[in-house]
Amino acid sequence: MDPRIRRRVRHVVNSAIAFFVTAIFFFPIYWALSTSLRNPKQTFTVAGLGIPWVNFQPTFDNWVDQLSTGNTQLALLNSLIIAGGATLVAMGLGLPAAYSLARFKFPRLDTTSMTVFFLSQRVLPPVAVVIPFYLIARQLGLLDSRIALIALNAMFILPFVVVIMRQTFMDLPIELEEAAKVDGAKPWQAFFIIALPLALPALAATGLIIFAFAWNEFLFAMALAGNNAKPITVHMAGAVDTRGVQFWFMAVRACIALIPPVVLALIAQRYIVRGLTLGAVRG
Repeated sequence: MDPRIRRRVRHVVNSAIAFFVTAIFFFPIYWALSTSLRNPKQTFTVAGLGIPWVNFQPTFDNWVDQLSTGNTQLALLNSLIIAGGATLVAMGLGLPAAYSLARFKFPRLDTTSMTVFFLSQRVLPPVAVVIPFYLIARQLGLLDSRIALIALNAMFILPFVVVIMRQTFMDLPIELEEAAKVDGAKPWQAFFIIALPLALPALAATGLIIFAFAWNEFLFAMALAGNNAKPITVHMAGAVDTRGVQFWFMAVRACIALIPPVVLALIAQRYIVRGLTLGAVRG
């Protein structure tokens, strides 16, 4: 077979496989959007894939109903505050720790082992510590509070900041920081003025990753949050009444929960791509 034809066939096959895999992952999102635009009576009666204007007449009644509900508005606000607060706390604690592990030497301590220790915290099953955290929050009077969920989410996403940003700082040329120190800059000045601006793409990518983790957290929110601090993930699972699961409302809530991370990813797309490839190629 001619090499050009072989390359063309390989390209077509790879494109077909990529399209098929993408369709599999995108289908739940499409089904949620389609269900959210249907009349509740058409939830299980629409034939085919549920294509708007083909299989049913779309309506925004479900969206208007949910967006005008105080519980949905509060849940969305809680998720934004909890995920955003946890991201800021994890960044504030994790960036200095990552920079220290990348640049400084500690007596009788191996920085690699310390990094592995941070990463090992992600191995701990969250369900194993739900009850202890619940008892601690109750003792401190923090049940059904955003502060408790911010602290818990920050603790569980902190290892990502330390591990990712440590490698990022290690890949940055240390000569620039040394030159700044020769000019009289202190270590904290070299960190804020030299290292952080250079690591901005990786910082944006890391921030989006940990924001998504905090945004999607369900277990601790289910155990610790009540009506006041309930995030959108718990609110989404609460579309159940005496008639059963209200799939049309659940679909709307699922779409609402997708909007902030997607918008944030689109805004930070340029930095994300640069951050994920930073250090991948060395000259």
